[in-house]
Amino acid sequence: MLTDTHCHLDFNKFDEDRDAVIQRALGAGVERILIPALDYESSLAGIKLAESHSNIFAAVGFHPTDLDKWDESSIEDLRALILESSSLLLFQQKRASALQNKIVAIGEIGLDYYWVKEADKRAVQRDVLKQQLKLAQDVNKPVIIHMREENDAWFGQASIDLLEILSEWHQELSVQNHPLKEKPGVLHSYNGNLETAQKALQLNFYIGVTGPITYKNAEEKRQIIRQLPLERLLIETDAPFLTPVPHRGKRNEPAFVAHIADKIAEIHMTTREQIAEITSANANHLFGWGG
Repeated sequence: MLTDTHCHLDFNKFDEDRDAVIQRALGAGVERILIPALDYESSLAGIKLAESHSNIFAAVGFHPTDLDKWDESSIEDLRALILESSSLLLFQQKRASALQNKIVAIGEIGLDYYWVKEADKRAVQRDVLKQQLKLAQDVNKPVIIHMREENDAWFGQASIDLLEILSEWHQELSVQNHPLKEKPGVLHSYNGNLETAQKALQLNFYIGVTGPITYKNAEEKRQIIRQLPLERLLIETDAPFLTPVPHRGKRNEPAFVAHIADKIAEIHMTTREQIAEITSANANHLFGWGG
């Protein structure tokens, strides 16, 4: 059974056929789907979908390119979603336990220096990331990390800044002997170099692999994945984006995670079944589905 650990199923591109998309995913052997958030509203949308389907789970958080919606109350709004705060009156108390079980991570959070060029706005990204990491620490939820370099470079200031922030956070987790020190999160749709990936592995992070691994011009990316242990990989569609071959050019959907598994199997000279088993076990370990 496969797991899609990153799918924006709440996006309006799925409005016309969302149920059919979910059924196709089930038919393709996708046993679990995780919906990351971009802001407070998408956090709510992901939770609503997760509540309606036993195989769907949600993360809550603010994406680094959506911080125009962030204000001084945002961190407590996210905390209220997770902790069933009495101030959150959008849900009835009888649904609270289901809510808590369905929120399995904080994300999608991180740094994006591709779309954001201004130094002051990048500083805001770093500050908000640190606040959300602290929230993850407080509520014992792993994080889903977005990292994108200026000009989509393999390495740059975003990698440097992110590793510094994550290293400091992981050091604090270790000092506290916090449970997250062993499974702090995942670097989603990884697009950095091998050295950055190896440093993330030293911090016990997982590496998320998406559709571009299947592209003809992605040999360097495949070489990086070849050198990473299967026990630290997760597979993700990032649907509706990053559609893998042979569907490239079409809207992506969670059923297509099978093609990513096939390519990783080819790279590591094994079978789709083994990749599905290992990466699903990795996801279970990181997210503690339903726990």
